[in-house]
Amino acid sequence: MQKVTATIQQDHYKTVLQSDTNTFLADEPVSVGGTDQGFSPDELLASSLAACTAITLRMYADRKKYPLEQIDVTVSIEWDKVNNKTVMHKTLQFAGDLQPEEIQRLRDIADKCPTHKALLNPIEIVTEIN
Repeated sequence: MQKVTATIQQDHYKTVLQSDTNTFLADEPVSVGGTDQGFSPDELLASSLAACTAITLRMYADRKKYPLEQIDVTVSIEWDKVNNKTVMHKTLQFAGDLQPEEIQRLRDIADKCPTHKALLNPIEIVTEIN
């Protein structure tokens, strides 16, 4: 099980995120009272999907020996309050001498990253107080 701890003190709204091996900052933009020293929670959610997709595509392309030089994955989040749903838009861009069938296969693989699958499955959140 992956574990991340978020620690916030009195800074608005700078938060230290720490795993067993890495530490970085999250924050909110100045426009909502933060100091903009890190990604906002929405940006972190989008970046999780973007990073997982890019890594999955790189692994697949390397294994298949595709001439793929660069992968750009852009993710945006739309909060549809009227229909009570979240829509994540994922755009892929590839650099390299790829054949059309390789591009199509990469498009298919992009939806198979673990984060993509997790976001499509029912998610249960259990909140506890220690």
